Amino acid sequence: MRPWLAHYDEDVRHTLAPYPERTLLDYLAEHARDHPDRPGLVFEGKRISWRELERLSDAFAAALTELGVAPGDRVALILPNCPQFLIAEFGAWKVGAIVAPLNPVYTEQELATLLASSGARVAVVLTRYYERLKSYQARTAVTTVIATNIKEYLKPLTRLLFTAFREKEEGDRVELRDGDLAFADLLDRDDVPRPAVHPQPDDDATILPSGGTTGIPKGVVGSHRNMVLAGLQLYAWLDSALQEGSDVLMVPLPLFHVYGLIGVQSLSIVGRMPMLLVANPRDIKAMLNTIAQEEPSFFCTVPALLNAMLNHPLVVSGKASFASLKICFSGGAPLMAETIRRYQALTGGRLIEGYSLTEAQMAAIANPVRGPNKVGSIGMPLPDVDVLVVEAEEGATEVPQGEVGEIIIRAPQRMRGYWENDAETKLVMRRGPDGETWLYTGDLGYLDPDGYVFLVDRKKDLIKVSGYQVWPREIEEVLSTHPAVLEVGVAAMPDPTKGEVPKAWVVQRAGTRAVPDELKAYCRERLAPYKVPSQIVIVPELPKSGAGKILRRKLKELSS
Repeated sequence: MRPWLAHYDEDVRHTLAPYPERTLLDYLAEHARDHPDRPGLVFEGKRISWRELERLSDAFAAALTELGVAPGDRVALILPNCPQFLIAEFGAWKVGAIVAPLNPVYTEQELATLLASSGARVAVVLTRYYERLKSYQARTAVTTVIATNIKEYLKPLTRLLFTAFREKEEGDRVELRDGDLAFADLLDRDDVPRPAVHPQPDDDATILPSGGTTGIPKGVVGSHRNMVLAGLQLYAWLDSALQEGSDVLMVPLPLFHVYGLIGVQSLSIVGRMPMLLVANPRDIKAMLNTIAQEEPSFFCTVPALLNAMLNHPLVVSGKASFASLKICFSGGAPLMAETIRRYQALTGGRLIEGYSLTEAQMAAIANPVRGPNKVGSIGMPLPDVDVLVVEAEEGATEVPQGEVGEIIIRAPQRMRGYWENDAETKLVMRRGPDGETWLYTGDLGYLDPDGYVFLVDRKKDLIKVSGYQVWPREIEEVLSTHPAVLEVGVAAMPDPTKGEVPKAWVVQRAGTRAVPDELKAYCRERLAPYKVPSQIVIVPELPKSGAGKILRRKLKELSS
């Protein structure tokens, strides 16, 4: 049974099969041929056409071929959102290489471990991270470092100002060591040969880092087919609100994460809609100014970023405009009901919550564009995505509708597996109640009668207080409604008599004072006694992943 199909928007087909035998490279070539001068990328006011993106990535592919990069080799990208990311990515694909994007602000240990495990011999790095890479390069297989400066794709005046006032301060003025290469030099060629390799849909395209269900970093392997399927599914879901070839997709979320790389990028290429790249989403004022200047139709976000925007003085005072936004799509972590209420009250816009995970390769669950968005629900499965809820211990039996269990997913584009890690792959890709292979997400939730999925919490984050089950999100939802609370994270702490108890870490809203005892009293009025946090700590910020998700396992490291 697929009860959600009856509640799709009228224009969304129940299945998109058969899918085309194409890769994103085929779409790019088509756009460069048929719409050569239309923008494919927008960055800091500069526009890069589809033809230019095709030409530049051809040039990078030629450079990689000269460096000996062959099909199946890995090319690491240690870059923020910038044109160089797309140029290097498409260039690597054009020689049959696998792209391994990494978060530039990971710790040296994390970067060294992930780089070494991927076996990447070539790394493209932003100049401000160049010295860090050199410090741990010896612990990896990297033999060729290609450095690029963020200013290379700024408009002339902006580039001049950056060089004069910010380049040295931000660490971008570096001297390359012998043997290392400048990205701009590799692209500076007049006669660019057409790449001799043409990747096929089932060839490996990406290795994305994921903690999976254990928190240990692993590489999730995805194919070119996965990206096309994800793009087509999202395009079909959002088609009624977006116009091919003209609407602009704003991308403040990192392209080194599944949401940006396989979600928004694939939607952009399949739907021929330019991406508006944001390199530094922490600069909320600059991002709000970009929205006003470029007037994007689509904005992708995570709850932490959305909260930061909603609490910025320009937004609170009503001076920031979101009039151009047709769709604000939030994922990466559950939205608090209070965040949804505030966004809709301030903007009147459509805020759609969705869900996926790196292992699912954007086999997404999302609320409809036109139909009801149920408060607390992450939506329903997109076309050709199936969801079951199974009992959480063994995962062998489907639970009755409305009962909480582990969410499992089946879709044509889920991951191929973890890179060179069959043991971990078998833990999450295994037989479901019907004997077919399903992806076990580690997330707890339930389905309502209409097929909407409600996420309760991570299986591993469940707190057991004297035998009672407590979900951190339930406590977070309550605390987030307090006027003094900007952000909140809840995790389990050991207790000698109760086994575990919940503890909350709170970031207070500017201009207010959060008092732990008052917050506890607030919880007592709204929660069962065993759910009230045993301790509430006020902290300046919460630990988050590169995609803005609160890292509960690191909350316990904060001072108490």
